[in-house]
Amino acid sequence: MKIGVLGANGRMGKMIVTEVRNSGHDLLVAARADNKEALFKDSDVVIDFTTANAAIDHAALAYQHSRPLVIGTTGLGAAEMAGIATAAQRAPVLQSGNMSLGVNILLSLVEQTAIKLNADYDIEIFEAHHRNKIDAPSGTALMLGEAAAKGRNVKLKDAMIPARFGETGGRIAGAIGFSVFRGGDVIGDHTVTFAGFGERIELSHKASDRGLFAKGAVKAAIWLQNQPPGQYSMKDVLGL
Repeated sequence: MKIGVLGANGRMGKMIVTEVRNSGHDLLVAARADNKEALFKDSDVVIDFTTANAAIDHAALAYQHSRPLVIGTTGLGAAEMAGIATAAQRAPVLQSGNMSLGVNILLSLVEQTAIKLNADYDIEIFEAHHRNKIDAPSGTALMLGEAAAKGRNVKLKDAMIPARFGETGGRIAGAIGFSVFRGGDVIGDHTVTFAGFGERIELSHKASDRGLFAKGAVKAAIWLQNQPPGQYSMKDVLGL
């Protein structure tokens, strides 16, 4: 099996290259923008951890060559998601904002817990990352919020409290709150709390090695190679 890696010189790209080599599969990389098409032609599956701006072009190449594509790039907008949907007509495409196997299990647990517990339980999502992270809440925190909202059968944009400061008043029933920490070299901690009267349930994931995202991406690529055209997520890989 030949696994192609886009953005092989980036931080995540280098980790994915190492993981592919450790997996025993053949490795192909695109060192320059002008050899991306050759990468799609020669690979059995392609992994993309580059930029949101490049996602449309990569989805178009997956469509053109009917090539399985794993996308771990974050910050995708409506145009990028539309490109992915088009590519999925001719190729299997797996897109996830977090390739960690543990985080994706956590997403499923949060959704199931939100289904079982009504609005008497307040939902708060805490996330911590290193001092240089520029966006907040993190993409993973928002995914957890979406999972909780889906379990409650509401839209996250309608239930979300992204920040608090000053005289905020009491908590609104059914709200999904977010708390953010930035500092040091924290790779990524996420905790979802369901706070009721007399008890709290806390579901957590703590990342201690960025390599776990590369492991998840390669696992996804190996799984995706044998799938029919369509859109997939890490939940499909894990059978959740």
